[in-house]
Amino acid sequence: MSSAAGHARVTRVTLVGRAGCHLCDTAREVVERVCADLGVGWQEVDVDTDPALLERWSEEVPVTLVDGRQHDFWRVDETRLRAALAQPPSNLPPTRP
Repeated sequence: MSSAAGHARVTRVTLVGRAGCHLCDTAREVVERVCADLGVGWQEVDVDTDPALLERWSEEVPVTLVDGRQHDFWRVDETRLRAALAQPPSNLPPTRP
């Protein structure tokens, strides 16, 4: 899933979750809202479909990654997510003036 419907947005947030997870549903609502407000792309991946993700995060879902780095798990703090996304992307080269 991505909020980038029809627009080319850099995907900065990844939500790692699973079907039937009420915490994942709540986290998704926060991520959708924040990313829509800030014009940031996001994606969701199912922990149960990738053995590496399952091994790493099975007991911590939902997990949010910002710029490929773990940001939160179990719950998404909206204020903290907004603050992280206010910073320049950490995995992109700096822009030149």
